[in-house]
Amino acid sequence: MLQIRRSDARGYADHGWLKSFHSFSFAEYFDPAWMGWGNLRVINEDRIAPGTGFGTHGHRDMEIISYVLQGNLAHKDSMGNVKGIPPGDVQRMSAGSGVRHSEFNHAPNSTTHFLQIWIEPNVSGIEPSYEQKSFADAEKRGRLRLVASGSGADGSVKIHADAAMYAGLLDGQESAELALEPGRKAYVHLVRGALEVNGQRLQGGDAAALTGENLVRLGNGEDAEVLVFDLAA
Repeated sequence: MLQIRRSDARGYADHGWLKSFHSFSFAEYFDPAWMGWGNLRVINEDRIAPGTGFGTHGHRDMEIISYVLQGNLAHKDSMGNVKGIPPGDVQRMSAGSGVRHSEFNHAPNSTTHFLQIWIEPNVSGIEPSYEQKSFADAEKRGRLRLVASGSGADGSVKIHADAAMYAGLLDGQESAELALEPGRKAYVHLVRGALEVNGQRLQGGDAAALTGENLVRLGNGEDAEVLVFDLAA
């Protein structure tokens, strides 16, 4: 079964300095039909205005991934990490027993556009940790590149969760497939462009939630950037 989650059906919050679309229930946005998908709990598409950001705040027992699309995200945390996250980088923070961090856009004239992704961990109370890796466009062109996984395979960032995240760039005749084990769920989030997912057409910001399927098939892209999640049910 495949359910389409259209971009304009997502929750939306405009805080002035932050404009955010919520794929799943988050903060003041609540939709009992979209509390998450499998162990994928949050996909927020955030745009941070110049010179603003999230002040220091805390998290526990969550795997948090940042995927920057435009600009640079300045990260600082209680583990001593002070990093800049540019497009092409995947940042993973395991909150574990507790971590505090801030995220800012220090650019004076440009917006930082990124995806904030939360995945529920399969362990709790672990020591917090941080990892950041860069994945060039060439690694994602015409294929699905593993960028986050429970095993850290193929140079992906390692998350403490029964989940995998792939990134792909597809255009024209380029296509990609992802096989799913029985009982798994998948979630396909189209970052930009247009793309067919198992025969269904998506536009930027749309998503497809799959259950009971054995294959995710992607094709007929138009300047498409896509994230695909293989998830525990």
